[in-house]
Amino acid sequence: MSNEGEADRHLSPPKRQRSLSPDTSRPSKLPKSEPPRLPDERSEIAMGQRNPGLQRYLVAVEYIGTLFSGSQKQPAFRTVVGVLEEAFQKFIGQPVSVVCSSRTDAGVHALSNVCHIDVERISKRKPGEVLPPHEPVVVRRAVNHFLQKNEGDITVTDVRCVPPDFHARYKALERTYHYRILSGPEPLSAFEKNRAWHVPEDLDITAMKANSPMRTLEELAVTEILPALYFPSIMERSATELLDLDTSRRISTSSDAKTVKSENGREFGHRLRHRCFVVTARSRSFLYHQVRLMVGVLKSVGTGDLTVSDVERILDAKTVTVASPMAPGCGLYLGNVKYDLP
Repeated sequence: MSNEGEADRHLSPPKRQRSLSPDTSRPSKLPKSEPPRLPDERSEIAMGQRNPGLQRYLVAVEYIGTLFSGSQKQPAFRTVVGVLEEAFQKFIGQPVSVVCSSRTDAGVHALSNVCHIDVERISKRKPGEVLPPHEPVVVRRAVNHFLQKNEGDITVTDVRCVPPDFHARYKALERTYHYRILSGPEPLSAFEKNRAWHVPEDLDITAMKANSPMRTLEELAVTEILPALYFPSIMERSATELLDLDTSRRISTSSDAKTVKSENGREFGHRLRHRCFVVTARSRSFLYHQVRLMVGVLKSVGTGDLTVSDVERILDAKTVTVASPMAPGCGLYLGNVKYDLP
């Protein structure tokens, strides 16, 4: 399993960052050093030693993290980087190295993670002959072809040519994470398995939204939304159709529909809907497990197990031993990585 956090831990966090650390042996400490320098490739470029046939591509990918042991490459484990490198190698016929902007743990998903890859296009008819780089649209289509032959749980969504010194991790200006919580006693739907954190208790969204000392990121918001795969009921469809003056006949048809009720009064075969909450955190960088730790605390505030004063105490203690249990990885989504692209 991956030992990496949900984002790059080597970058200095934003100003006034306060967070919890999963290291139970000592209080968490914020990095004091500057972000590490880029690999030796920067000095090679300055000395003109870089292979002129290499093209660096910035590649955005989305993936379902359930079957991945995190994003970083690990021997004997299926990872995001490992699967991407395999697909690129099948495409161009030679090994490549994939560098991700943000690290994700096992089970964590990505709406958009970003990586960079250096590719040298070698002629298959004349080995050794270097050809002009592939167009980004060709790279996207070809790599997706090989990815879909795998589990089909990762897709390249965008490709762009960038300068040879553009680094997916160190050039990132901001990262946004979303965490999905489904609240309610109804068992979790098969369609939501490993896609959200199921909390059987009712959550007090007002308490979770209250101004608290946890709000030290660029953004920390809690929003209630419609659950995923939401389909309107007969009454909801009828209410919508009332807004359309040309649908009177369809309205009468819908209102006449008969349904079979179960013993508890709801329509037979229909599930009770969960309440869906999304916690959004936005910052330049995050510490190890920071988002999941914050969500664990917010959930406890929502259930009434913690108060805002308790949150202050937890942050002042700077140790995870006094915090609520960390939220599981299945509800976390890397939403976006922002750049100032050339």
